[in-house]
Amino acid sequence: MLLTSVLYREAEGEVWVSCKIPGKPTIRGSLTSKGISSDEVPEVTASEEFVVQEVTKNRIPVSCPGENISCTFLSPYASFSHIHEKNVSYLDISSGGDLGVSSSTDQTFKVWETHNTEVKSVLEGHTRDVFSCKFFPSGQEVLSGGLDSLVKVWSVNDGSCLATMKGHRGSILDIAVVADGQNVISSGQDGTARLWDSAQGACIAVVDDSYSPINAIAVAEVGNAVNLGSPKETPSNREVGTEGKLVVLAREDKSLEGVSLHSRQSVFDFEGSDAFNCCTFISSVGVLAGGLDGNIIHVDIRNPKSAVETVSWSETPVLSLVPFRDTYVASYGNGTCYIPLKGSEQVLQLTGPNRQPVFQVAAWKKLVYTCCRDGFIRKYEIPDLG
Repeated sequence: MLLTSVLYREAEGEVWVSCKIPGKPTIRGSLTSKGISSDEVPEVTASEEFVVQEVTKNRIPVSCPGENISCTFLSPYASFSHIHEKNVSYLDISSGGDLGVSSSTDQTFKVWETHNTEVKSVLEGHTRDVFSCKFFPSGQEVLSGGLDSLVKVWSVNDGSCLATMKGHRGSILDIAVVADGQNVISSGQDGTARLWDSAQGACIAVVDDSYSPINAIAVAEVGNAVNLGSPKETPSNREVGTEGKLVVLAREDKSLEGVSLHSRQSVFDFEGSDAFNCCTFISSVGVLAGGLDGNIIHVDIRNPKSAVETVSWSETPVLSLVPFRDTYVASYGNGTCYIPLKGSEQVLQLTGPNRQPVFQVAAWKKLVYTCCRDGFIRKYEIPDLG
């Protein structure tokens, strides 16, 4: 199923909506806003192909008659563009939900407070664009990597650089924090994934070395769900919290590989239909990976020979995937963001961007944050999905 639209940004106007269900012709129609009522609810009507259900202040539920499918459009709770002057390329939210960190193609990299969006610290030290930035579990440090081939650790409080890790021969494409953050992982354009001692800034091991760029990584505790093997050599005493963990590598060459972080042994290798841009764990055995062709692949690491499910909410590239409650949030190159409702033919679509790529999504409790090429960071309050 594919359902897309350009959503309301004006009190009055018309937008086009299309719904694509595999094996059936695309259903096309329109939604029209005739204004805002006295209680601030949009007055929305639909062409005969669609039905508008009960509209609220920031929700527009739409369904297709004769099809067991519906989509609810949710507008942002807040949006702001003052933190960066250009594209916002990455963001993350701290474990306590009180801080955000974001980077931009204007080469700025900042920590800000979520309740008032005031900048807390400016992180200066990367010489080129920052492609990825993530909080440590404590919320007191930030990990980053970018075009200058460097991985860095920063203090949230004063913006100082605590460690710099050198070793990649190309851009850093993704990063991940292991356990409490004594170890971190990075992946790069050079086709390597590296395990680091974050305090000393030293490389502990090259976890994987392939010819293809590793666009994204995800790490999680999988326990005894699969055979992770045993290390061939005694691990360094600087290696902390790698036991029982699997790191998933999403590559440019269409492969999705699972590697034991402790033994460095390959656990599975799945071939997709196009380059993989992003990946995430949705359970201890379930992995999602998003492709350049718009497909989201669900793989069970216990039986990875074939996908559990393949879905496509858009025909444009999947740019990010983030677990959210018992489902996930997916963002795309055409500015759409979807939250599928588990076990049903319903989907929540986050509105706001005008066909501008949504590069990254972050979630905290009921809140979802997105960053976009239009320079805006948007904040959504997600209702109960039951």
